[in-house]
Amino acid sequence: MKVHSLYESSKDTDRLLAKVQPKLRKAKIGKNLSCVIQFDCGKKFQTIKGFGCAITESSGYVLSKLPEKERDIVVEKCFGKGNESNRYSFARTHMNSCDFSLENWSCVPQKDETLDSFSFERTDKYLTPILKAAGKKNKDLTVMVTPWSPPAWMKTNGDMNHGGKLKAAYKGLWAKYFVRFIKGLKERGLNVGYVSVQNEPEAVQTWDSCIWTGKEEGLFAVNFLKPEFEKNGLDKVKILIWDHNRDNMTKRMKQSMAVKGADKAIAGLAYHWYSGDQYNHVAECASAFPEKELFFTEGCVEGGSRLGKWHCGERYGHNIINDLNNGCSAWIDWNMALDLEGGPNHVGNFCDAPILVDTESGKVFYQSSYYYIGHFSRFVLPSSKRIYCSMNPFMTPATVDGRMGNTMEAAAFLRPDGKIVLVAMNRTEEDMVFEIDFSSQKGKDKKTEMSYTNNVNKNNLEKVFVCPPRSIQTYVLEK
Repeated sequence: MKVHSLYESSKDTDRLLAKVQPKLRKAKIGKNLSCVIQFDCGKKFQTIKGFGCAITESSGYVLSKLPEKERDIVVEKCFGKGNESNRYSFARTHMNSCDFSLENWSCVPQKDETLDSFSFERTDKYLTPILKAAGKKNKDLTVMVTPWSPPAWMKTNGDMNHGGKLKAAYKGLWAKYFVRFIKGLKERGLNVGYVSVQNEPEAVQTWDSCIWTGKEEGLFAVNFLKPEFEKNGLDKVKILIWDHNRDNMTKRMKQSMAVKGADKAIAGLAYHWYSGDQYNHVAECASAFPEKELFFTEGCVEGGSRLGKWHCGERYGHNIINDLNNGCSAWIDWNMALDLEGGPNHVGNFCDAPILVDTESGKVFYQSSYYYIGHFSRFVLPSSKRIYCSMNPFMTPATVDGRMGNTMEAAAFLRPDGKIVLVAMNRTEEDMVFEIDFSSQKGKDKKTEMSYTNNVNKNNLEKVFVCPPRSIQTYVLEK
């Protein structure tokens, strides 16, 4: 096994997903080792479905302010299949408005139990132009549809905001609403592969929101949504539940799956990062429901934009590595692009995004988070398998407590073409010197004892590399 290519992004440098000659990252004899990274191609885990971002009304609005040529470049850099693109294969979007909309709106704003007045006028203004552009860049694009709220007239509180619930009498009609929306996107050349029942169903927000219990989500999927999909030739559209934080994901999955018929109706669970790391919950859910898909579907740095800040990218890298290492099969970012304030957002819930646009000058800023996502999405191709990867620490002088902790992290994947992708990230202020153990253990179940020296010497020189301070690296390895 040898390093075929190496890509690196580093703080305070011009290296942003830059190709680096592997020999330039070889450590010198006598340097102390920080850790040994070992991987095993014989121990395969979940299949990676891909990476993506959300196309919201706010993103579409911001991108509409760019000249057509510049807008096309942004879409290409997200969804294109070239070497300078992040190669996203998923686009999540909202049915009716969300907080990252210009205001509350729905496809059927006035009471109409026939849905004859269902209109795509608002969706077509800012959402579908970017979705269609993304679909042209990637013919295999999969769209995920999520509602933040039904129309106000369908809800118990008569308001798209501030929680409330879907009126029981409208559950069947709400399922038909899903079908109308999905078919409308299909008519526009877009393939909807997934829906979630509700965005953040436990949160009463000042913006578009609606409350569902785990049991209610399960009953809706089994008794209304899945049958309506099958009746309308949409049986291949997969249903995800929860679409909220890691904290309650296993509990909610158990509640929904306890409903009779749920195993057939529910394909998996979607989740967000806003309650903190809690990756043990991802692993627990993956273990409890090994046949179900776990999609990370939303995360952002809150509180406004962070133009030029490096730590935003590091937060993405940390989350992606740990989500994937614990069983996540698709990783979808939040807003594709926002303005310099971190909006627009109709309730002022401004956030950061990997791409920021100065809507006055037309200048586009690609943030550290864009490049950190790219270290995975450009190289871990759909249908790759996560493989066993362990990090055995030795010396970490750059850390506060002298322990590796989560300051140096890694994940490894076996691609369909047989190449191995290793992503390593260093969040300390000093070089991390690490040895890559290329030897495959051929799927042995017992933990392999590993011995290694504490420094770089002539015996391990060809296997030892340096990850510079505040950097992320992607190694593509081949036999």
